Amino acid sequence: MALPTLSSRDKILDVAEALFARRGFEGVGMREIATAAGLGKSSLFHHFRSKPQLYYEVLGRVIERLHDRLAPVVASHSGSIEKLDRLIDVLVDALAEQPTTARLLLRALFEEDATAHDQLPEAIKCEQVLADTLEGIQRLLREGVDAGVFRSVSVAHTVQTLIGATVYHFASGELGDGLLGRPLLSAEAVSRRKEELHNLFHHGLVVRPA
Repeated sequence: MALPTLSSRDKILDVAEALFARRGFEGVGMREIATAAGLGKSSLFHHFRSKPQLYYEVLGRVIERLHDRLAPVVASHSGSIEKLDRLIDVLVDALAEQPTTARLLLRALFEEDATAHDQLPEAIKCEQVLADTLEGIQRLLREGVDAGVFRSVSVAHTVQTLIGATVYHFASGELGDGLLGRPLLSAEAVSRRKEELHNLFHHGLVVRPA
């Protein structure tokens, strides 16, 4: 049975994701994206009217992938500690399986040229999905605090810590490889990352019996 072929639009998004993750918004041109996708520039503009639109379509797709994997964890009826552990595992797996995700998210914080176009519909949608994703994580933590399972911590600071410990980690590339002494995307390193984060957040969050 033949595998389904990618549409031209999906091929453009895949190519653009890899290039934007590697060099950022300003470092990539539309002609280069078209060539890498095996298309003419006119074909590229048939699907995407501008580079900012394409950039936010790429970024939005990346954030939606994360949201779709994390939302079921947040919505589950498991206990707070189990949900936290599952959230960490799913987030780590998502970033390890799609290495471009972490680099794109990290670059997006500093892409001044792209943010000049943040009123585009694609950019607004992107912001909304990101806000929904972060709110879900905060809700999981607040529920644990309210139930007395987690200590009374700053939920916002805890989310920032989680983002830094996952997104930065998987965006660190050769620096991360060197610090770990092995490729950070190796199965061993990914498993160890989950273990370390479980330990970190259990010790920092979970209320211990008196």
